[in-house]
Amino acid sequence: MSDQNDKLKNLKTSSVDRRLSIAKASLLAGTRWATASATSMFSSEEDKEKKRKKAMAEQAHYLVSEIGKLKGSIVKIGQMMALYGEHFLPEEITQALNTLNNQTVALAWPAIKAHLQEQLGSRMDDLTIDHEPIGTASLAQVHRAIRKSDGLELVLKIQYPGVAEAIDSDMNLFKNMLKLTRMVPQTREFDQWFDEVREMMHREVDYGIEAATTRRFAARLKEDPRYIVPQIVNEFCAEKVLCMTFERGVPVNSPVMLSLPQERRNQLGEASLEIAVRELFEWGEMQTDPNFGNYLVRLGNGTDVRDKIVLLDFGAIRQFDENLLSVARNLIQAGYDHDKAAMVKAMTGYEFFDGMPESIKPGMADVFLIATEAFSCPENNPDMPIGIMDDQDRYDWKKSQLHSRVMQQAAQSMASRYFSVPPKEFMFISRKFIGAYTFMTVIDAKTNVRKMIRQFA
Repeated sequence: MSDQNDKLKNLKTSSVDRRLSIAKASLLAGTRWATASATSMFSSEEDKEKKRKKAMAEQAHYLVSEIGKLKGSIVKIGQMMALYGEHFLPEEITQALNTLNNQTVALAWPAIKAHLQEQLGSRMDDLTIDHEPIGTASLAQVHRAIRKSDGLELVLKIQYPGVAEAIDSDMNLFKNMLKLTRMVPQTREFDQWFDEVREMMHREVDYGIEAATTRRFAARLKEDPRYIVPQIVNEFCAEKVLCMTFERGVPVNSPVMLSLPQERRNQLGEASLEIAVRELFEWGEMQTDPNFGNYLVRLGNGTDVRDKIVLLDFGAIRQFDENLLSVARNLIQAGYDHDKAAMVKAMTGYEFFDGMPESIKPGMADVFLIATEAFSCPENNPDMPIGIMDDQDRYDWKKSQLHSRVMQQAAQSMASRYFSVPPKEFMFISRKFIGAYTFMTVIDAKTNVRKMIRQFA
């Protein structure tokens, strides 16, 4: 149990406090960066590059440590930029931003209690709430609770006070920080992505949207015994509080997962991927955060009680229009047939593809053909590496090293200015499927996904 002394007593939500903190840190980092650049003027080009990378990494980690102290939306902004910023941020900065995931410090119970009393009022009287959070994040923390009237086990997702109101000012702070440090080029693509992150942030703090989305997914999956979606409990919901049923499970990366028989792991892997496929092709909306913390597994007994995937978080939902879904289906169909000409032909009807020179589409098709390898029919795919299909025609995700091979092919085939920043929709989709691939690799699942794809593509 964490010592209360390790927790934050309050958050710096005042825009003046936050501006001063970030401005001082940015100016210091910028000065150090300029000094490091100046001192390497007379070095060889190779030494200059080494010193540049070292200095940038040092200043990026310093800035990130200062951001982590502020908590709230500016930390979430940094986490989102780490997740999606690889195409327009230097590697040293994305690596530093990735460490924000390990810097979540809980807000102390007295501050949380006062906030809850503001939000719930007398409704708190029917709750027994654990003072220790079971989860902390940049925008909220989660506490277990019991409804006194009937003993129902609940969780309260409690949004930190002031973070929603600070989003726009924090976005401006973050952008100004990057400008002041002069470590990131300010481009049109960067501005567009910043606007997208701003929109995602506002959606994520709207608990009314999250509650409605949770109910939609619960309704879609209520007849499917492979999944559990928590039930929203309106009685204890408020603008900054989301209440739902407590659902037990073990983390996806728990050692107990690898101790399961292969067949049970295969079934869980298939269920994980099917959710991603149905989100994209059937429902037209996708949970875009691939974080393993958004999933648990409720273990069965291996006989009459099956294993289930618990879906926990519906705050980061992205909706897709039918035109994009049609293009995606055509790409998947070409991948199933492992047909490069069909893959190139499928790259039409969408602004990103339509504005692309025909000469570079074959290179992109090569990337998509590898990315869809698991969906392809083996007899149509002579390029599939030997040994990654077992004797039951199941794809071995761990042995495939699919993600690294896709990245290698992308580096070879897509070295063009047209790929500096891919469309945000495709980046969301790719991140989701990378998360699904990683899920199956971590639990060492082997699945035949072609039958599933045929239902939707």
